[in-house]
Amino acid sequence: MTVIALIVAAGSGSRTGLDYPKQYLSLGSETILRKSVMAFTQHPAIDKIQVIINPDDVDLYEHSIKGLDILPWIAGGEARQQSVHAGLEAIAEQNPSKVLIHDAARPFVSSGVIDRCLHALNTHDAVLPALPTVDTLKRINGGVVETTLDRNNIVAAQTPQCFEFKTILAAHRTLSEIPVTDDIALAERVGIPVFWVMGSLENKKITTFEDIEMIRANALTDIRTGLGFDVHSFDIHSDMWLGGVNIPYDKGLKGHSDADVALHALTDAVLGAIGAGDIGTHFPPSDDTWKGVSSDRFLSHAAQLVAELGGKISNVDLTIICEAPKIGPHRAAMTARIADILKIDETRVSVKGTTTERLGFTGRGEGIAAQAIATVRLPE
Repeated sequence: MTVIALIVAAGSGSRTGLDYPKQYLSLGSETILRKSVMAFTQHPAIDKIQVIINPDDVDLYEHSIKGLDILPWIAGGEARQQSVHAGLEAIAEQNPSKVLIHDAARPFVSSGVIDRCLHALNTHDAVLPALPTVDTLKRINGGVVETTLDRNNIVAAQTPQCFEFKTILAAHRTLSEIPVTDDIALAERVGIPVFWVMGSLENKKITTFEDIEMIRANALTDIRTGLGFDVHSFDIHSDMWLGGVNIPYDKGLKGHSDADVALHALTDAVLGAIGAGDIGTHFPPSDDTWKGVSSDRFLSHAAQLVAELGGKISNVDLTIICEAPKIGPHRAAMTARIADILKIDETRVSVKGTTTERLGFTGRGEGIAAQAIATVRLPE
């Protein structure tokens, strides 16, 4: 017996708002499609994997599945039903006994779900993984609720939807002109009894941009912390920039750039969290390119490096140490500016001011120091 997994990956994924199909979105070091395919390549009961794609996406596809031992891709149709039919016809020459039809947009299908499907397929021609409904369900008509449905008799369908191969191929050939949203619906129409097994909460289909954001957040489990510290002396010939804000004061800070000691400490904290050196590594003071530039460019660069790793900045905590100027009146403006540079919510930014009780160089009014901590979440 040959068991083939048919991965449907020909859709455009337009509801996600991405400018490319969602199945090629990277979740950490792997794309959604690659994760979906690997769930089956790593399962000992699956003999072969066939992926159905849009030929326009072949470059994205080849990059996504590089190194995986699967059958050559085949072209899908305009609708999912047409794509599945094309896939079934393509693998007919392999003479499989069973086929598992899976949406590429469900990258977290577990081996347990696949096990349950295959076990049930030993005694049934069609098997559906599904979850019992926990919400109260209503039938509506326009803007009016008509009735409450009995949720005890309702389940939410997932994939892979599993079949005796010849049975589902015959159903597709017979009802190719009748539109359906999944393959189980075809089985129902031709009278094939469908058995259901327990799916899993993790086996969620990625459909919207909100789904992507939730999955990205859940995938960021490598939590790292970076520490930054900087100090600059006062300069009567400069403007005072602190936390990205121009503060009225009779002197500024001395430095190669605009000498924003607060943003410099934050930049080093973010770079430190991802092991990317320090601000001088990326913007050496010996390079006149950075002479007098705004320090928001440094912090923005550090944030971009985090994004390129597939990570997110969880929060930053900044302490500015000086006798003057007073930080309190400008804290809100600094918080807003830092949040804007880092592209995070203001609630994830903490700005504090303190003194050294007139001790040390800051106590003597010779300059300002700043220290910062940044917490970053990265994919494993």
